[in-house]
Amino acid sequence: ELKLDTEGRFDLLLSPTRPEGYEGDWWELGPHTYGLMMRMVSGDWSTEKNPSIAIERVAVAPERPRPPAQVLERKLRALPPSIDFLATMFVDHHEKLREEGYVNRFKIFDVGFGALEGQFYYEGAYDFAEDEALVIESPVPAKCDYRSLILTNEIYETTDWYNNHSSLNLAQAAPDGDGRLRIVVAHSDPGVKNWLDTAGHARGVVQGRWTGCDSQPIPVAKVVKLKDLKKVLPKDVAIVTADERTAIIRERRRALLERPHW
Repeated sequence: ELKLDTEGRFDLLLSPTRPEGYEGDWWELGPHTYGLMMRMVSGDWSTEKNPSIAIERVAVAPERPRPPAQVLERKLRALPPSIDFLATMFVDHHEKLREEGYVNRFKIFDVGFGALEGQFYYEGAYDFAEDEALVIESPVPAKCDYRSLILTNEIYETTDWYNNHSSLNLAQAAPDGDGRLRIVVAHSDPGVKNWLDTAGHARGVVQGRWTGCDSQPIPVAKVVKLKDLKKVLPKDVAIVTADERTAIIRERRRALLERPHW
């Protein structure tokens, strides 16, 4: 973990060797290192403050001259294969989950790269009718830094969670009175606060994550008729009115639009 000063700031030094007498945070900068990946995790979007981040190369002059034509050409020629790789990387992911039999049930997903330390993924395809809902139920780890559930479409694009109620994290979805977390995935608003909106996508993927948790339970899921939803949920399940839902979505959109875009 990075050391914060009294103002809540941190400085991180990346260099081939630790400078003599340097006591701050230091990461070894290997000869083949070409990038630094950072991920910001936020739960309460309306009140949490976004960090300000800057990178300074102290070993070179601050000016940056125009790059040579050869450098620009090399970078431009590298674009097509990179785009081809990224655009097709997970396009068949949903279909593979279906072929493996993980429809309306979950399996562990080992990302293998780009994940946060201590992050655990699980996922499964969803497929149910307009008059049905998928009820997801799980115990909640006693210690957990972050948790979330999101939806994707059939080609593994994240469902628009700026303008729809299509993602839920630990600040947005509370457990029921018995301590168990229940999420309802449905094509229309069932009035349950912990609702994931498919936003018009009849099929797709439900992906969950536990980050920094002392356990990683795999939830169970079952398809029920919307008319029978109240029968399978506890009596104290949190509910919202149509007006309250509109206010929730408007506030999540406002908070998200104010987040930094890199």
